[in-house]
Amino acid sequence: MLKVGLLGAGRIGKVHAKAISSHPESRLVAVSDVDMGAAEALAAQYGAEPRSNEAILSDPSIDAVLVATSTNTHSDFIEAATRTGKAVLCEKPVDLSLARAKACQKAAAATRRPVMIGFNRRFDVNFAALKAASDRGEIGKSELLSITSFDPAPPPISYVKVSGGLFRDMMIHDFDMACWIMGATPQKVTAIGSSIVNPEIGAAGDVDTAVVTLHFAAGRIAVIKNSRRAVYGYDQRVELLGSEGLLSAGNVIENTVVKATTAGVVSAKPEFFFLERYMRAYAAEWAAFVEAVTKGTALPVTLDDGVNALAIAEAATRSAKTGATVDMATVMG
Repeated sequence: MLKVGLLGAGRIGKVHAKAISSHPESRLVAVSDVDMGAAEALAAQYGAEPRSNEAILSDPSIDAVLVATSTNTHSDFIEAATRTGKAVLCEKPVDLSLARAKACQKAAAATRRPVMIGFNRRFDVNFAALKAASDRGEIGKSELLSITSFDPAPPPISYVKVSGGLFRDMMIHDFDMACWIMGATPQKVTAIGSSIVNPEIGAAGDVDTAVVTLHFAAGRIAVIKNSRRAVYGYDQRVELLGSEGLLSAGNVIENTVVKATTAGVVSAKPEFFFLERYMRAYAAEWAAFVEAVTKGTALPVTLDDGVNALAIAEAATRSAKTGATVDMATVMG
């Protein structure tokens, strides 16, 4: 039985608490949060103890920690947990700073403890099936990838100001997806972004609408589209064109009823937000982590993957600000 400490009892912490407690081979034993009341409430819900971060990290009986705290604390907690011999599943991104993330990568590697980054979309059953079909060569050589990721509404400005920006906070999922599906890291990044959904987002120094082109070797291309506003719901689609065909994964809709009349054909909207769309993916992500840690097998998503996605986000941020295509070699150093 994997004994787990959860750092962070906010919205995403609650999602992870459910996944940990639902798995037959893991047990949530402790929860911490800067708001002790939130930690106490979540701990009570799952029969765990509310504790401080330090108490969880120093407890030798805790085998693993799940980091669901604010982004600026991720690297510190990864380092602290691995130093004390714990396995780690940390929410994305690794850090707001690429340099800090690289330092964390080096420090964690020295401990040889498993560290997995929470790119839950890899575990969505639809996207996973698309990836598997591509790997089997069902459409020949993958040549052109298109990823659409639109939120139903923008987050609060208070969140935008500390998020690190759309490329690090939102599109980083799609950067990881692109590298995963294409099986490679891009050589160059071209980005354009604007603030047309909410002027306050632009005033905060961020964008809310963006398109990024990833240039891979051998002329392969990935195009990623993000918007903070899609009034019809949470729009999550992937399309992969290959030399011998096309693979596509569409939205998960609220129900499968379709009404067809002389007026037209109408179906349900996409599920409204990530909490509905990806709950199964979070559970599958946790199950994959437990299996890797308990059996000593390779993690399906690594700290290296997290640093790589953050580096692409950094390149996209530079490109959007300068209007120039950025060579990844200049970002990675």
